[in-house]
Amino acid sequence: MKIIISPAKKMVVNQDDFDVQGMPVYLDQATEILQALRQLDYEQLKKLWHASEKLTQASYAQLQHIDLRHRLTPAILCFSGIQYQYMAPDLLSEDSLKYLQTNLRILSGFYGILKPFDGVAPYRLDMDTRLAIPPAKNMYEYWGDRIYKMLANDGPIINLASQEYSKTVTKFLTPNDQFINITFGHVVDDQIKTRATFAKMARGEMVRFMAEKQVNDVEELKQFDSPNYQFAETYSSATNFVFLRQK
Repeated sequence: MKIIISPAKKMVVNQDDFDVQGMPVYLDQATEILQALRQLDYEQLKKLWHASEKLTQASYAQLQHIDLRHRLTPAILCFSGIQYQYMAPDLLSEDSLKYLQTNLRILSGFYGILKPFDGVAPYRLDMDTRLAIPPAKNMYEYWGDRIYKMLANDGPIINLASQEYSKTVTKFLTPNDQFINITFGHVVDDQIKTRATFAKMARGEMVRFMAEKQVNDVEELKQFDSPNYQFAETYSSATNFVFLRQK
């Protein structure tokens, strides 16, 4: 089983809580992407990032000093958005952390795909960024099926990633792949609507639940014991498990 999640825009350096256990599998590609970014001037990067002046200045300064091989942070700690806060890896047991290292994969526009304890450096690059690295015109073309190949033939894929990132996998799925999408939402006029912040919280909680319960069977996902969401059989299918927010 493999669980896929999105990265977070907010990243920090934390070399104190956990040790790095390996390097990203696509480090050579990340190096190539870094070189491409450094060839752009300030105004080109500002346009590429669609960022404010303040954020562009910080990201530009960060870009000049990225070191992909030294003073690295485990990916699961480097990303510090809402999903990762609710995952709370610093509070998990050793067995739960081992489960995550085996089963959890973080998708990334810069690194491609990461294990939780791969060493990474903070960066700014979304998967939908139109950075051209010929012959690729954007990050989707650049990564192609490489991310999918690292997930295929290894049991069911549990999708807790946003569409921006999950499409790097879904477009290459074959009839032999078992891909389970997880939807967190609420019902409005008999339609499922998702609120991004609540969904990010729930995704983090579900990763934590899977790690603590050592989940290896997709049916066990239905037992997710969130105080806010409950599995909704009526709205679910064999490939899309829907969890509705409780009033």
